Amino acid sequence: MKKILKVELVFWIIIGIISLILSCGNKSKNPELAIHKSPETNKPIVKEPSEAFKKYWYAGEAEMTSYKLEQARYGEIRNGEAVLIYVTEDFLTNAQVKADVQRSNTISVLKLNATKNFNTGIYPYSIMQSTFYPISNNQHAIKISSSIQEWCGHVYAQLNNRDKFEIALHSYFEDEADQNFNINKAILENELWTQLRMNPKSLPQGDLKIIPSFEYTRLRHIPIKAYQASATLKPNTYSISYPELNRTLSIQFEPQFPYSILGWTETFKSGFEPNAKILTTKATKMQSIKSAYWGKNRNKDEALRETLQLN
Repeated sequence: MKKILKVELVFWIIIGIISLILSCGNKSKNPELAIHKSPETNKPIVKEPSEAFKKYWYAGEAEMTSYKLEQARYGEIRNGEAVLIYVTEDFLTNAQVKADVQRSNTISVLKLNATKNFNTGIYPYSIMQSTFYPISNNQHAIKISSSIQEWCGHVYAQLNNRDKFEIALHSYFEDEADQNFNINKAILENELWTQLRMNPKSLPQGDLKIIPSFEYTRLRHIPIKAYQASATLKPNTYSISYPELNRTLSIQFEPQFPYSILGWTETFKSGFEPNAKILTTKATKMQSIKSAYWGKNRNKDEALRETLQLN
């Protein structure tokens, strides 16, 4: 009888241990932990880029691609130019600026400088957005900045990724003026343009909360925050729809590495009442080159602009 009790006791102890292991196993399947962080250190897992990636992006050159731009602004379509400049660089994680030299607290990022130039009647617009996205492709962009200049004045916004997203906003508009505030972390539309260049299959899909591009939030003068969105990925198109904003963005790209961006469309309400209309901004690829452009600053180097078909 005692042997039977001992056997039963051992049996239930084993069952308890198995249940505990399974319970712990279920906890470890938390997507945030399993995909992004090491269970030992609770720090982001560094993913080694492929050899093809290293050969293309660590060659000491930037990739510059020009686009014919049809930009919706004030209820009309304006002709202009857009350029996407991608380049890798060392980035300081604490100061969140480009590192002059490599150190223990530098990481490799893929930087995107996205520019637009177009005229609205007599006066010009110049827009630039910068995104600094970790090569490890395992966390949000470290930093985003955006500036918009036109003859009325200019607007500047910056995001720093720390414990929360820290936002600094400067504007010549009274309602916006100078602001500093924090928001909870969420997917950033700006970072998706760099994430796509690393691996389109890693792009988020389904019903999500996404912070729209800084260009859009500033031109529409809406709060910088996460909005409900739906994202879909097809073999050569990534699309985001924002029902609340009545806005859709679709990015067309080459399905093979290095996943070059062929163009994009952005449909939204352009203009302000009573001139507001649903219009579509469109960008179509013209030319692409790789070059260490920072050293191409002599008059003779303007020939490279002709290669890119830029005015």
